[in-house]
Amino acid sequence: MPIIRIRCIALALGVLSTLLPAAVPETKEFLTPKEIEKIQEAQEIDKRAKIYAEAAALRLKTAEDRLSGKESEPGDPFEFFTIEEMLDGYCRILRSLMFNLDDAFQKPAADKGKLRKALETLESGTKKAEKDLQVLKHLTEEKRLEEAWNLVGQALDITRGAREGAESGLARIKD
Repeated sequence: MPIIRIRCIALALGVLSTLLPAAVPETKEFLTPKEIEKIQEAQEIDKRAKIYAEAAALRLKTAEDRLSGKESEPGDPFEFFTIEEMLDGYCRILRSLMFNLDDAFQKPAADKGKLRKALETLESGTKKAEKDLQVLKHLTEEKRLEEAWNLVGQALDITRGAREGAESGLARIKD
């Protein structure tokens, strides 16, 4: 009798596993093909950090434009992205940048000058982003966009953590 139960459970899990991917919505790539190409070409951490920071800032600007009623131009890489996807993309980009910086920081042979420059890019970018996110928070609250408002809150948390990490890293680097 227990063997039959195990087979039934296994069958049920098999059926569920085939249905699950259809039930979970596919997430869009958070970087454009051009951004991915630039990141792949930029092997040095300072250059890579700059590309990530620019991509993150662009998501916030695009989200603010959309919330202010400005639509994308045809052919714009973000033409079919929602405000929520822009905010999620911002968070994912910032996390990727933090992972890249952490990885570079762990390497004993890392170029401290380039690492310092990358951390400074993150620090200055997050300071500006925090101001932009406050504007987005106000706009999403005003328009009663709960999901976007929640994402702005998450983005603020990640931004503050990234800035604190950059400041801590800068304090630890000795030229």
